[in-house]
Amino acid sequence: MAGDDFDVDAMIQRFGARARAVKARGMPPVEGPERKRFIEQMQLDYMDYAMLSDAKGSLDDGILTLRVDLRPQPPA
Repeated sequence: MAGDDFDVDAMIQRFGARARAVKARGMPPVEGPERKRFIEQMQLDYMDYAMLSDAKGSLDDGILTLRVDLRPQPPA
């Protein structure tokens, strides 16, 4: 992919859309350990997509850099 054709902000927006889709995803009719694994995977998917949707991105000389601030928010 040519760097000139890549839209970093659009990619970050797609991660936000994926996070919302995971949050809205229905639960398939699974039971027992499979249900637990499905829920755990949904939680991980949401966390990953939401985190990346908060990233600040740049593309410099063909290198994609995503910065995600994981520091705790100061008390209000």
